[in-house]
Amino acid sequence: MTIALVITFSGADRAGIVDAISTCIAAHEGNWEQSRSVRLAGYFAGVILATVPSDRTDALSGDLRAIEGISIDIARGDSAASGADKLYTLELVGTDQPGIVRQISRVLVSHGANIHELETNTESAPMDGGMIFRAMARLSCPEGLEIAKLTRELEKLADDLMVELSFE
Repeated sequence: MTIALVITFSGADRAGIVDAISTCIAAHEGNWEQSRSVRLAGYFAGVILATVPSDRTDALSGDLRAIEGISIDIARGDSAASGADKLYTLELVGTDQPGIVRQISRVLVSHGANIHELETNTESAPMDGGMIFRAMARLSCPEGLEIAKLTRELEKLADDLMVELSFE
């Protein structure tokens, strides 16, 4: 029987982090199935979904945690987690401001939305030299969600915040 493991990692960026982790997973007959990783402010961090034979999970966990210079957290995945949720894509663009992610997340949770993925970025505005905030999220939302109402509430957060919410 195989076990799904969710492995999160972070460490000062350097060559060989992915190689070290993937070598451990392969050495324990595991399969690296999905991942997301990114370099931010000199650190490399990510999350991996790997499957491994149930009798190898403890040894794999120990070997992963022994990799020098990397913080590792391991959790057993929920094999009953459904991928059948209605998913929406949310795209936001507007002037960057402190607390914008908190404001957006509060509006989303007030409508029962669950964030599956979130990617944010800031960039220089081409004309005035200020900063532009961009966000892309994948959400699951409850049946009967009033998309127009959610969009209006998000747009109220800032005068220049453009919101696009679409069903996948």
